[in-house]
Amino acid sequence: MSDDKIIHFNPWQDFNDAPAAEDPFGVEPDPVQIATFLDVVFGWCEGQIPVRGFVDMGQGKEGRPHNVWIDADATAPGKLATFANWAWREGAAVYVIPGTVAGAGQAKAAEVLQMQALVVDLDAGDIPAKLAHLLRHLGQPTLIIESGGRTPEGASKLHVWWKMTEPAEEAALASLCRLRGEIALKVGGDTHFRSAHQPIRVAGTVYHKHGNQRLVQIREHHSVEVDLDEFTERVSEMPPLPGAGMVASGSVTPEKPRLEDVLVTPVREGGRDDWSRFEGASAAIGHFIRLVHEGRMSKEEGWQAICGYNAAMLRPSWPIERLQRESERLWDLHVQKNGPPLVRLDSAAPAPSEMPTFTLGALLDDESPMPEDIIAPRVLTPGGLLVLGGAPKVGKSDLTISWLVHMAAGQPFLGFTPPRPLRVFYLQAEIQYHYLRERLGQISLPAKVLAAARDTFVATPKLKLLLDAEGSIRVARAIQAAFPDAGPDIICIDPIRNLFDGGPDGGGENDNTAMMFFLKDRVEVLRDYINPACGLILVHHTRKLSKQQLKDDPFLALSGASALRGFYTSGLILHRPDEDAPERKLEIELRNGPALPSKLIDKVGGQWVEINPMNERLVRAEVGAKYDAERVRKQEVILSILLEEAAEGRLYTVNQFAEAFENKGGLGGKDAIRDRIAVQATKGAVKFVRNAAPYGLGPSRSRFGYLCVEGMVMPTGGEEVDPETGEVCPVRVAVLPTHYKSPQTGALLEVENPHVWVYPEGERP
Repeated sequence: MSDDKIIHFNPWQDFNDAPAAEDPFGVEPDPVQIATFLDVVFGWCEGQIPVRGFVDMGQGKEGRPHNVWIDADATAPGKLATFANWAWREGAAVYVIPGTVAGAGQAKAAEVLQMQALVVDLDAGDIPAKLAHLLRHLGQPTLIIESGGRTPEGASKLHVWWKMTEPAEEAALASLCRLRGEIALKVGGDTHFRSAHQPIRVAGTVYHKHGNQRLVQIREHHSVEVDLDEFTERVSEMPPLPGAGMVASGSVTPEKPRLEDVLVTPVREGGRDDWSRFEGASAAIGHFIRLVHEGRMSKEEGWQAICGYNAAMLRPSWPIERLQRESERLWDLHVQKNGPPLVRLDSAAPAPSEMPTFTLGALLDDESPMPEDIIAPRVLTPGGLLVLGGAPKVGKSDLTISWLVHMAAGQPFLGFTPPRPLRVFYLQAEIQYHYLRERLGQISLPAKVLAAARDTFVATPKLKLLLDAEGSIRVARAIQAAFPDAGPDIICIDPIRNLFDGGPDGGGENDNTAMMFFLKDRVEVLRDYINPACGLILVHHTRKLSKQQLKDDPFLALSGASALRGFYTSGLILHRPDEDAPERKLEIELRNGPALPSKLIDKVGGQWVEINPMNERLVRAEVGAKYDAERVRKQEVILSILLEEAAEGRLYTVNQFAEAFENKGGLGGKDAIRDRIAVQATKGAVKFVRNAAPYGLGPSRSRFGYLCVEGMVMPTGGEEVDPETGEVCPVRVAVLPTHYKSPQTGALLEVENPHVWVYPEGERP
């Protein structure tokens, strides 16, 4: 950015020396809304806020942009309000880059250091429907701002903000920007916000476009903060809005020549073609540089390709010196932006010229033995890909670890059998080292299994990398170091989401092209480089389906793109048929073998076991016993809380108690608490005090009065001295019931003798 476009901002000398202009419509900046906006977008950030003043279109005014940088501190609201007043008089709009930089003059995407809020710009189409979709799937936003613009249908264009629980930096900041783009794609918002330096209007300032003055107005403000990781889960599970278009909105930019055309179209000097020689050469050089940088070509192959394009398509060709100079310049820029170059992982897949073909007769006559299953029966075959899906907390990782350890020991597991002890590399990105070793120690496995798998099961702690070109190199080296003599039989990636790389276009898991890139250019290339015959296991999340959908086709629950299901050779889905029951169901889908029935499994004594479906009634009986135990536990918790609260001088009605102790002590919701109290009142464990005046309380509006349990006492406010110990103790008085609930009719009846606690026949605890 040139110096002539930077104004060094002194709010008292530059912008506060002119009288305020009269506005017949009363539209002027609102400093309160400006302060609210700054608190949401920059409240915890450090550094400087880049502020921009652009003259809005359609006013018949001209003016260059005015750029200032203000400190993200307590002085920011005052300074920005002063700048907004100046911009209002000049017919200029006020924008900020919603992130902080290190110093004045910085505003590039790479110079943004911190962001603490995520924004979606809804500027076209059915905006109310898009907002409703966001609210339904992502939850209540912190701010909803009317940006001043209107759609042709008359709807207000909106900026929707979610404030994070802490500022995002480095990798987290990149994730936040990717989320902005993914949300925009799913609802048809402005995808320019994939870039960290995309500016946005400031709430509380004035919109002037085409002579329409409107306040950039905060429609809603809520004290909402979201965790970036949890919000990423929500975005991943949010389906695209039907009809949103999944394309970027915003201003139209001139089309660049398509790379496919550049590589095959000759271009002459003098600008006689659709693009210049410089444009063509830059596009081609950049393409081959990306391939070399990502490890898909060697440097020598890349240079030969650049020289080939120069000789074949540039008329006349560039001198080699110029070609080399331009290649080195673009290479340096690419490395500066994307990090150091990487060594290629040479794929063992056959080249097109080596593509094998077989006649029907050859296939029928081949009676050679079938390859040995890695995991029988045909669950994981040589070179195969198995996907294990399940909802969060259903036990995927626990099941995966137990399964892999058994395979590494050469022992069967839930009917899945290895031919021998397998070499297993477990690439996991969820559990940190100390908690991984704790979990492995807590899993109850037979001693002989643990002894046999000590050296053949190798796991990573939580990884902070993507399985991109650089990450693939690092993983390949780790696997080769773990198994230097022979490659692994199984490589397991747990989970896909934490290591996913969607390729040069940065697509997410819901993008079929990005998913195919990850599977073919990352996962398969890694496998072929390490051991083409080894099996791959990918652990993945599932999305919510209705019970009927899950019953009809459980594999529809796999999160992300449909390309994943069409690619794997085996699929397993772990789910709970009954959310209140402990057992899980393992659905199995095979491409390389006959169908296998689903398995009903559970953890018994710390080990995964298969349950005979014929024992369903026995399982239900065990679950019923657990439910009974839970009800008894809740009864004891309620009674103990009532005793403890009374000892502190507090009595409760039924509704007050349910609302005060909702989700405390494992009691569940308020309706569940009321139900348990009603049951205990019928059984005589809970009675009622209608007249609480002796205990310093007024009358209750409740029909039953205050809750009372056996042995309840309250302090009176006085003190007494223990004659034996001399200790000063508060004076307590027994709380006696006045009414009880009839176990036959449910009517409220008077207690005959409050000093004798009577239970219905057979109900004494």
